[in-house]
Amino acid sequence: MRIGVISDTHGLLRPEALAALAGVDHILHAGDVGDPKILDTLRGIAPVTAISGNVDTYGPCAELPPTEVVELDGRVFYLVHSVRDLDVDPVAGGIDVVVSGHSHKPELEIRGSVLYLNPGSAGPRRFRLPVTIAIVESEPAGLRARIVKVLPDL
Repeated sequence: MRIGVISDTHGLLRPEALAALAGVDHILHAGDVGDPKILDTLRGIAPVTAISGNVDTYGPCAELPPTEVVELDGRVFYLVHSVRDLDVDPVAGGIDVVVSGHSHKPELEIRGSVLYLNPGSAGPRRFRLPVTIAIVESEPAGLRARIVKVLPDL
């Protein structure tokens, strides 16, 4: 199973991000959606699980939950916009992957048995950070995650 992970679109869904997500089986959006049409467009690719972020303060995006748990291919993903707001013990909760956004900095880190994944920002550039998404592949041997640059660096 291929899972696309995107965050911090801030109302901008780039065609390059859509191309990078083509063929995934499910999409996780880790908040700061900025425009509900983005989720509608992503649903044209695959089912979407999305949470709100700090810019999602009004309209339909404000109605998204602040956290979400979803099981995909037997693996448990916990979505929270800022990892600083993590309010559960992932190991005790049986969580395999903590997905966050907010910082706009792509990160992959394994802490114990838990993968912490921030796909970075796929929306407007912030500072000199790259424009990225992530792809997670769930295989019988385990999870494989990678950051995908959507646009070249400045």
